[in-house]
Amino acid sequence: MNVQMADAEITVHTAASIDRIAPEIHGHFAEHLGRCIYGGIWHADSADGDGFREDTVSLLEDLELPVLRWPGGCFADDYHWEDGVGPQDERPRRRNLFWAQGPEELPEESNSFGSDEFLELCERIGTEPYLAANVGSGSPQEAANWVEYCNYDGDTELADRRRENGREDPYGVKYWGLGNENWGCGGQMSPEQYAREYRRYATYVGTQANLMFDHDLELIACGFEGHEWNRRFLEEINEAPWGAEFPLDHLTLHHYYGRGTNVAEADEDKYDRMLAEALEMERHIERMAGAINAVATTRDIGVIIDEWGTWHPEATADNGLEQEGTVFDALSAAAVLNIFNDNSDVVTMTNIAQTVNVLQCLVETDEDDAWARPTYRVFDLYAPHKGNEAVRTSVDTPTRDVVDGDSNDELPLVNASASVGDDGTYVTVTNLDCRSAQTVDVSLEGTDLNEDDIRGEILFAEQEPDYAVTKHNADEFTADDLAVPADGSSIEVELPPSTVAAISVE
Repeated sequence: MNVQMADAEITVHTAASIDRIAPEIHGHFAEHLGRCIYGGIWHADSADGDGFREDTVSLLEDLELPVLRWPGGCFADDYHWEDGVGPQDERPRRRNLFWAQGPEELPEESNSFGSDEFLELCERIGTEPYLAANVGSGSPQEAANWVEYCNYDGDTELADRRRENGREDPYGVKYWGLGNENWGCGGQMSPEQYAREYRRYATYVGTQANLMFDHDLELIACGFEGHEWNRRFLEEINEAPWGAEFPLDHLTLHHYYGRGTNVAEADEDKYDRMLAEALEMERHIERMAGAINAVATTRDIGVIIDEWGTWHPEATADNGLEQEGTVFDALSAAAVLNIFNDNSDVVTMTNIAQTVNVLQCLVETDEDDAWARPTYRVFDLYAPHKGNEAVRTSVDTPTRDVVDGDSNDELPLVNASASVGDDGTYVTVTNLDCRSAQTVDVSLEGTDLNEDDIRGEILFAEQEPDYAVTKHNADEFTADDLAVPADGSSIEVELPPSTVAAISVE
C-alpha cells in the first residue's frame, strides 16, 4: 500500500450503537403537483382503470421504496378523498388550489388518480403508504371516514363501498398524517390552534385502532422549521384536560435548501454555501428532538422529515416545480442521508421531495421514457444501510469557511456514516469539496482489515457538480468500482471532488 498523509480520517466505532436505521428513512413523497402524478406516475387523465406508467413503476420497484407519502403537500389540505374513489368517469373535476399540474399545467384535478390507485401503486412497488388527511379545509369526520374506507373489514357502508370499487380486503394503512404545513398553506394556524385541531382529529382517527382493526395506526403531527412553534404546539397538547396525553407517534418538519442558487450558474463558493445549508438538517433534528424530550416526557415520539431536498430558483409554480437533476443535488442528498443515519435514534422516517419530475425527484419522464436521476443512484448506493444498526463514526476532516452575508459557517469537506448488519459493516463517505480530491483513511475499531473482505463503489468520479442527467446520459451516473487498499489497520481511498463512496467490510 502506498502510504501518504490522509486529508481526512474516519474511525468507525463498531461497538458504539446508535439505533436501528429505520428503512423508512429512505422514504419518498408524491403530490398532485406539476408532472409528478399525471404524466409521471399515471398517464394523464387516463380513465381506463390501468393508467400506470409501467416504466416509472419498474424504476420505483427496483429501488425498493419503504414508504411513500401522498397526496401532499399543500394539495392535501384542500383534497377531499371521496372525490377520488368510484368509477373514474363519474369522479368530479375539482380545483387544484395550490399547483398547476399535468402536461397542460392546469390548476385542476381530474381525480382519475385517487386512493385506490395510489394504494394499488404502493402494492405494486412493495411500499408502505403514508396518507396525509385534510385538516385545513376538511373535518374529523372526513378523516375518520377515509381511515374506515381503507382499513375496516366489517359491514359498514364505507367498507362495502371499497368492495364495490374493486377492493375486497382492507389496505391496512398504518401511517396517517393529520394535516400538512398547517402553519402555512394548511390553514395559517397558530401552534395552539393546530394543537386543538390535531387533538380533535386524533380522537376520531386514532380511536378506530382500539376497536375496528387488528393493527395500530401511527399518527403524525405537523411541525415547523421555526422551532418555537413546535414547543408551543407540544405544550398546548400537554395541557389538554383529558384523553391521551400525547396522541401522536411522530412530529414532522420540512427542510429545503438551495432556493437562492441555480446549480448551473453557481461557482464553487455557492456550492459551499448550499452544502452548508443542507447540513443544517442536523441542527433541525436536534432542536426538534430537544423540544419533544423537554415537553413530551411520557411518550416516545419520533422525528419525521417528510419533505426535504434541493429547491432551486428555476423550480417555480409556473413550471410545476421542475429543475435539472445534477451531481450536486445527489451529493447533497448523500450528505443528508449520512445525517439521518447518525440520528437514527430519533429519526423514524423521511420523505424526499418528490418522487417523479418535481424538485429533487429520483425519476424523470417525458412522453415516451422514464429514467433514473443521480439522486436515485445515491439512494441505491445507500440501500444496504436500511435495517442495519447505525454505529458512531468519528470524522477528522478539513473544513472551509463559508461566509453568507453576516453569517459565518464552516463546511466539513468530508462526512460519513456507518452501520453494522448481518453482512458486515457498511460505510458511506462523501467528498463535499467540489474543488479538490480528498484522501480519506478509514479504520474500523476492533477489526483487522483484509483486502479480500472489502469492496468499494464510487459515484460521480468523472463528473462535474453541475453535470445534469438527460434520458440519453442516465446510465453514466451508475456506480463504479473504487480501489480500497488496506494495510490491516485502515483503508485508504482517494475521492475525487464532489463524489460519494461506499465501503463494505465483511
